[in-house]
Amino acid sequence: MDFDPTLLRAFVAVNESGGFTRAAQRLNLTQSAVSHQIRRLEEHIGRPLLHRTTRKLTLTEDGVDFLRYAQQILLTLDALSRRFLPSPVSGSVRFGVPENFMGERLPTLLCQFARAYPAVRLDVNVSMNLDLRALIEADELDLAVVISVPRGKDGMLLRRTQLVWVAAETFEKPGGPSLPLAFFPAPCIYRQVGVTALDKTPIEWHVVFTSPSQQGMRAAVLAGLAVTVLTRDDLEPGMKIVDGQFGLPPLPQADFTLICGKGGKTPAAREFGELILNLPEPVLTPGRPLKRG
Repeated sequence: MDFDPTLLRAFVAVNESGGFTRAAQRLNLTQSAVSHQIRRLEEHIGRPLLHRTTRKLTLTEDGVDFLRYAQQILLTLDALSRRFLPSPVSGSVRFGVPENFMGERLPTLLCQFARAYPAVRLDVNVSMNLDLRALIEADELDLAVVISVPRGKDGMLLRRTQLVWVAAETFEKPGGPSLPLAFFPAPCIYRQVGVTALDKTPIEWHVVFTSPSQQGMRAAVLAGLAVTVLTRDDLEPGMKIVDGQFGLPPLPQADFTLICGKGGKTPAAREFGELILNLPEPVLTPGRPLKRG
């Protein structure tokens, strides 16, 4: 048995309004039109749904049950309409983001946005060693998440974390005075912060491994090849914090900030930016060891 949603809406409106007159005003119809719709609905199911008196309008027992189903159906239909209603937002969004900011959540977020705004073309650049701020200033990106040491009001702060020196739990400094380090290629902020801090110390060091990817850096560290700079949130099983060891100096905090360029004011960019701003904080893997050597 099929039900006309128009009739269901009339029935729900009559119940919620407490009568045909107010329901008609709510639906922008005449009272006789609403009465006709309720009559058609009752004829369709073959049962009375309302007790009508000159003073009061109440639901029958069948009406109580029918109301519950009608409300569920209308809620589902409304949700379906919102989900597949053609979006007025179109255009393109050029977005840059560090590899370690979103991780496995990025594909899910992109799919969510693409479903909500099918007329928007996404151009996403994920990298640890691109100068995303420079790309924003050159109008090559509309939005970007950048990593920097805290620098006051600069974009919208998404997350603050602590930079730390990290090595494998089994790491042992090789013979010789020079400490082996692994870094992302310049202009990565982790490399800049690490080198700046080291230049203020007498430590001898050399770069033994360079990789543009988080996966490559992870492999080098876990193999015990070198020490590197990561955020505390990036620690994985098998890694430990070695701040203060080998003469390593303390490191500052780092901010993940959303910045926008000339194209960041379009409706498409604003909607995508809202999605980024409303991201929940990342959840650390249960049992992840935040070890300090």
